[in-house]
Amino acid sequence: MAPLLLQLAVLGAALAAVALILISFVAFITATEMPHLHRHEDEKFFLNARVQREALPSIRDSPTKQLSVVVPSYNEEKRCKPYSIFLKQDPTFTYEVIVVDDGSKDETSKVAFKYCQKYGSDKVRVITLVKNRGKGGAIRMGVFSSRGKKILMADADGATKFPDIEKLEKGLNDLQPWPDQMAIACGSRAHLEKESIAQRSYFRTLLMYGFHFLVWFLCVKGIRDTQCGFKLLTREAASRTFSSLHIERWAFDVELLYIAQFFKIPIAEIAVNWTEIEGSKLVPFWSWLQMGKDLLLIRLRYLTGAWRLEQTRKVN
Repeated sequence: MAPLLLQLAVLGAALAAVALILISFVAFITATEMPHLHRHEDEKFFLNARVQREALPSIRDSPTKQLSVVVPSYNEEKRCKPYSIFLKQDPTFTYEVIVVDDGSKDETSKVAFKYCQKYGSDKVRVITLVKNRGKGGAIRMGVFSSRGKKILMADADGATKFPDIEKLEKGLNDLQPWPDQMAIACGSRAHLEKESIAQRSYFRTLLMYGFHFLVWFLCVKGIRDTQCGFKLLTREAASRTFSSLHIERWAFDVELLYIAQFFKIPIAEIAVNWTEIEGSKLVPFWSWLQMGKDLLLIRLRYLTGAWRLEQTRKVN
């Protein structure tokens, strides 16, 4: 009996090794080049409050604001928030809110543009993408058009409240000295996990734990909540990480932090207040299945050299 069990174990290990080799081969040959960083001609401009076209700035330019808030938005006409009124009211504090309409099929751009007309295009700008790129792609386009010394990623539904930015700022400052002026503070909902589990089905809880394990095992160590959409980056960290990003949809946060850890960019995880808002685009089973596949592909494609991280990359 023992020899048979040993043979079965050896056979199982051999099959697992062959399967891993095949999956790695498929991951390598199906790896696409980094998504094009160039913009469609219409994406190089924004409409100012007088409905005139102005050229967008570049992240390669010197910063002229203390903070840029990048808000990816897809079919968010009913949930689009007037973010500027939540920001600091200190007149010496300079900021901008960049709403990136990710190829919406509703009136997201028109709703967001009303805030531009109300507060002025120096504070609120709307970038309308010609086609849907995915959340990560939309944020990247906003980041590359930002003017802030620091850049905040924030979801359009306002699930995380803006006063919590002060927590992220403190977490960022506590990481000093920043190597090459690079640092990242990630908002985290990990402290709310017990409460959320009580409201979820066993199946969704199992999916959540499975996803967290894959994130830890394959890509990112030491960060309990990689998916919170509230992240604060120094301008240099945003330029370095987003210039190297391949994934443009749900799992982009994981690759972003994988890149940051590769470049040894210090990361702080900060507990923030969070409220679930109805209307999420995330479909629990299928979205998590897609993210699980992306996590495996991220690890294998970097491991096999299909994707490589470079110290610098030109942004067009």
